[in-house]
Amino acid sequence: MLQIRKANDRGLGYHGWLKTRHTFSFADYYDPKHMNFRSLRVINEDHIDGGSGFGAHPHRDMEIITYVVSGALEHQDSMGNNTAILPGEVQRMSAGSGVTHSEYNKLADQATHLFQIWLIPNRPGGNPGYGQKSFENELNNQNIVLVVSADGRDGSITIQQDADIYISRLRTDDKVAFEMRPGRGVWIQMVKGFVTVNGQDLKSGDGLGIEEEKLLQIQATEDSEFILFDLA
Repeated sequence: MLQIRKANDRGLGYHGWLKTRHTFSFADYYDPKHMNFRSLRVINEDHIDGGSGFGAHPHRDMEIITYVVSGALEHQDSMGNNTAILPGEVQRMSAGSGVTHSEYNKLADQATHLFQIWLIPNRPGGNPGYGQKSFENELNNQNIVLVVSADGRDGSITIQQDADIYISRLRTDDKVAFEMRPGRGVWIQMVKGFVTVNGQDLKSGDGLGIEEEKLLQIQATEDSEFILFDLA
């Protein structure tokens, strides 16, 4: 079963310095038909103007994943982390019992394009945690790369949820096959380009929820990039 979420059907937020698209209900955007997909609670595609960003604000009981597509994001938090997230890098912040952080476009003269993703953790509370890693080399040399997992296998960043997150960059006519495990669901979020998934066309910004399938056949009809979530 495949259910598409078209790019232009997502919630839209425009705050002058920030343009954002919400795949699921978030902040002032509320749609009871689009609250989450299994443990996947938020996918926000953000474009942040140069020199702008989010001031210090709190989170708790959420696994927060940030993937920078272009630009650079400056991150500071109450755990003592002070870093920049660059293209091809993935950051995971486990909010746990509570954490405060800020995020700013580190570049003064160009926008930063990123995806911020929230997953509901497998248990509330606990100590906050942090992980960050560049996968740029792997993404440029492999068709699909595991970047986040519960067990940290294959060099991925750990997360407190039974969820695997992959990123794929495909060139025109490249193909990748993904086997779905019984009882699990997959969400594919397009970053750019155009692919077909079991005959369903997906373009930049589109999302696709998939359940009760055995094998996903994904082919790019132009240079493309997408994030794939394999969820319990």
